[in-house]
Amino acid sequence: MKQGLGTQLRHLIELLDGAVQQAYTDAGLDYRPRYTPVMRALAQQRSATIGQLAELAGITQPAVTQTVALMKKEGLLLVEASGADGRQRVVRLSSQGEALLPRLQECWQATKRAADSLDADLDFPLSECLAQAIAVLEQRSFGDRIRAAHSKTKPTL
Repeated sequence: MKQGLGTQLRHLIELLDGAVQQAYTDAGLDYRPRYTPVMRALAQQRSATIGQLAELAGITQPAVTQTVALMKKEGLLLVEASGADGRQRVVRLSSQGEALLPRLQECWQATKRAADSLDADLDFPLSECLAQAIAVLEQRSFGDRIRAAHSKTKPTL
């Protein structure tokens, strides 16, 4: 039986994230792969709001909010109130987060080389396929596609 797209994507993520998590463990790091987009953004831009991090990292604001909360709990980030009413939060790396960066960057470089190796072994590079899929879905969401497909299957009276 052919697996559906969602099942294939979940399995792919399991294969990739599991290996990346193991690489961090092998490097002696207590670090989650989900932290990487936030860490990379803050490594380039020393401080940012949650909204700015979402844009820089290319992930949703709720995902950034959850990730920042976990990272703050683990001592990797500092979060301070900002703005006229204090509701905006500015995030920056803690000294512990800063100290972790050089070792993380080594892992990121190895992960990039592994990703390039994977792309080279495929008929069509996965990174290009994913970028194209994201761009197409940003033009017309998967939800819109489901609704359109559903309306085509409704019986007409």
